[in-house]
Amino acid sequence: MTKKATRRQYAPHVWFCGVLATALIMGWPATAQSVIDGDTIKLDGVAYQLHGIDAPETPHICGDGWPAGREAEQYLGKLIDGKQISCTRISRNRDGEPVAICKADGVDLGAAMVTGGYAFAFVPYSARYITQEDAAITAQRGVHGHDCLAPWKWRAHPSRG
Repeated sequence: MTKKATRRQYAPHVWFCGVLATALIMGWPATAQSVIDGDTIKLDGVAYQLHGIDAPETPHICGDGWPAGREAEQYLGKLIDGKQISCTRISRNRDGEPVAICKADGVDLGAAMVTGGYAFAFVPYSARYITQEDAAITAQRGVHGHDCLAPWKWRAHPSRG
């Protein structure tokens, strides 16, 4: 074999290594990411509850008929779609799942959910998103613009109204 033939032989491998190195440097999104509900995502097989927020449960419908739970779930899906997701574990919930601050391309998902009106700042566990919630209340965004019970009140309500 000549040197030219050897170079051609290894060219595809060199190209692949270059693409792989670029992917690692750029940080391609995790391949297995999904939304469980409005405040929980699954990343590479691990469910992460978003720290400091409480979003409506999927079947939660507000008093005026707005499907808050589905809207929250869909909005979180849009926030993570095609993005690089990173989660920093803060603690564990009572079910043992990690509670984390998760980011999509550097954007705090908890902050985005509360700012958009798709989740409440969950003050018993964190005061981190109070400012974002105040802005959402003032603008009447999402749950604040509809007749919605807070998720913790909705879960405790016998008729789930």
